[in-house]
Amino acid sequence: MTPQQYVQQKAVASGSSFYYAFLFLPAPRRAAITAFYAFCREVDDVVDEVSDAGVARTKLAWWQAEVAKAYAGQPTHPVMQALMPQAADYGIEQRHLQAVIDGCQMDLEQTRYLDFAGLAQYCHLVAGIVGEVTARIFGQTDERTTQYAHTLGRAFQLTNIIRDVGEDAMMGRIYLPVSELQQFDVKAHEILKRQYSDRFTALMKFQAERAHRTYDEALALLPDADRRAQKPGLMMASIYRTLLREIERDNFQVLHQRIRLTPLRKFWLAWKVQALGRM
Repeated sequence: MTPQQYVQQKAVASGSSFYYAFLFLPAPRRAAITAFYAFCREVDDVVDEVSDAGVARTKLAWWQAEVAKAYAGQPTHPVMQALMPQAADYGIEQRHLQAVIDGCQMDLEQTRYLDFAGLAQYCHLVAGIVGEVTARIFGQTDERTTQYAHTLGRAFQLTNIIRDVGEDAMMGRIYLPVSELQQFDVKAHEILKRQYSDRFTALMKFQAERAHRTYDEALALLPDADRRAQKPGLMMASIYRTLLREIERDNFQVLHQRIRLTPLRKFWLAWKVQALGRM
């Protein structure tokens, strides 16, 4: 299996909404985004799939070293072998990849966030940086697009947090800020035991409203000069925001299930942005 086949297989197997936006890119950009996405999946899977924290730390340290070696001209992992030929063309820097690893390390070091400021820093590393890189691959020409990309990445991560409350609880993690749990009188043990209440629903409505505000903020930041190039990001925004609305319609029944959109619906939402230029 070639490195390119490896990253393609990794992207398809993930079933992620991001994959549907990749389909509409020209081949060189599609190759770059697929390789970068595969890298993000590899390091994220270390945290999600390795139960022993010590082993996970060792694996992330290996990835840190692998990234450094790759930028020194000696990539050994197929993901890095696929990514490095694209890095210079699309401004993918070593600091970007190391920041994503740093974000995954945060998952090993803490399972709670005292306030939204702390959570926002986590979102910056695992989603904002990803947004910055993808905007470059999509064809960014305006420096202001970086702020849009960071904000949109945060919106995606806030949506993920809402969607995954139940799954995260099964792993002992609660990404909802402690200060906001207290604000709505929701106890951590209620989430860990996946117990619904009117208080929990009110807390989740608060989270969803913030996510919607973040989407609106991001879209307002996108310069007109880059709107066409950034269509793949707008496709992802359409898919993720539709998912958020589905969760709202289901009254935040996220503790016992993971609410999803069908592949056909994701493709339709992506195509609509591509063909009609609107979400």
